[in-house]
This record gives sequence, C-alpha cells and structure tokens, in this order.
Amino acid sequence: MATISVQTKKFADLEAILSVTGTEQMLIHDGNGVKVITVKNLHKGLQADIDAIQNVIADGAGAHNSIYRGKNLGTSVTAEQYKAISDGTFAGLYVGDYWVISGVTYRIAGFDYYLHNGDTDTTKHHVVIVPDENMGSAQMNTTNTTTGGYVGSAMYKANLNAAKTKIKSAFSGHVLSHRVYLTNAVSNGAPSGGAWFDSEVELMTERMVYGCPVHSPMGDGQKDPWSAMHNYTVEKSQLPLFALNPAAIATRYDYWLRDVVTAAVFALVNDDGLAGGGNASYSLGVRPAFCIC
Repeated sequence: MATISVQTKKFADLEAILSVTGTEQMLIHDGNGVKVITVKNLHKGLQADIDAIQNVIADGAGAHNSIYRGKNLGTSVTAEQYKAISDGTFAGLYVGDYWVISGVTYRIAGFDYYLHNGDTDTTKHHVVIVPDENMGSAQMNTTNTTTGGYVGSAMYKANLNAAKTKIKSAFSGHVLSHRVYLTNAVSNGAPSGGAWFDSEVELMTERMVYGCPVHSPMGDGQKDPWSAMHNYTVEKSQLPLFALNPAAIATRYDYWLRDVVTAAVFALVNDDGLAGGGNASYSLGVRPAFCIC
C-alpha cells in the first residue's frame, strides 16, 4: 500500500485531517474494524468515490435513497444488478444512476418506494425508474373532460401502451406488477371515487414529483379531502430523484401527471418548469414511472 502524507491539527484528543497528498488509499474505522477506501487528490479537495466506500455504507433502501450519484450503468441491467435489487441490498446502485437502452435514458428514482403497500402486500424489493425525457406525446382524453378520472382516461386505456411496450422490451421479465389506488370517478370537477388496480407503468402524481399536491383538489375546511374527494393514494411522498435533484423535474418539455384538477383539466409539469394543468385534449408528453425487480 502506498504511503500518504497527511497534515493534521490537534483538537483536544482528536485529529482533523486538513489535507491529503496522494492518489492511493486511506484507512477509516467504521466501528467494526478498519476499512480501506480509494481517494483522489483533487485541486478542490479530497474526493472518495462511492464505489470505493460501499463497504462502509449501509445496505438497503434507506441509505441508497439518500445518495445521488448519477452514474452511467451501461446499456442493460446486468444479472449482478438484478440480484442486488432482488435481495434488497441495492449494492452498486444509487439514485440518479441510469441505463441507456435503445436511445432512452432510464434513471433510478428511488428504492422500495412501494414496499408493503397495496391491498395485496408488495413484498418484492424494487427500483423505481423514470425516463429522463418524454416517451412520446398523447392526449389524456379526446375531449376536455376528466370524467372517469385517470382510470377512465384514454391515456390509461390506450395512450400509455407504446411506452409500456418499449419499457417491457428494455426490462424484459423484470417490470414489477403491484397494486395502486387510482381515481375512477369525478364529481363537480373533483375526484369522487377510486379503487385498487394492478399497475406496471403509470403517469406520475404531483406528490411523486413535487412532494405535495399543487392543483389537485384538497380540503376546504368543510370536507375531508380523503373521503369526500377520494384522494386516496399509496404515492404519499416525493421520489428521491426529485428530492435530491430538483432539476430533474424540469425537462423543457410539458408532461402529464395523472391528478384530476377540474372537470376539464389534468395536472402537468410545464416546459418552463411551472407546476401546471392542461385541458385533457392537449397532446402533451408521456413521462411515466415504473418499477423493476
């Protein structure tokens, strides 16, 4: 092992590393023993590659949902990567990492987001994927109506099919089918009914993207938004991709979200980054989310 020259300054009984000269290895103690990590001496300071410190980062969704890396993982998911997903360690995978398959950049948006959700328990470990750009454009409906909610829309019934086919080809046999609660009725411009459905590929919600509802109807002080408006959802929190890197929300293209806004309008992300809404007959971007396992 190469020798590293370290300058330190005394702080009581502890020593603080002020600078490191070299591009080799250093030792740290994680409480259970000494570990080795590779370091690079950059002009702006010390950088330790995430790959080199995996042995001191906890396995599992909690730790891996907290780190944004953004590494190119190749042109297909390897057997080793699928194993890391199925066993729930997610070793070598972090938020922002991506595969480029048939010209589409599929980016990791989170880990185990749906675990133990659903009227039937979702027990498989999984990775949520969101493409960097739209996978085509389509209408929510042929007319400006939200009748039937998301489940009643032309988007849900047919217009997502092209994206689904491409995704299933890219991740053959590994797209997770799980249970989600979807709006299937609208009254006076607000969601009024919903049910559990099998899900593989869906448009995202405002909560998944922004971390909170923006335009979708909520309580007005007189009625419970969850019962009266039937806004039940298992997508209760922002995807780590957007929490750790908000720039991933804005793509300079409009894309649909599945929330009902009014009797004629569904939610969307505007091309200028605004949280917006659009008439259901507009042909806008399809940027879905899905899980692989």
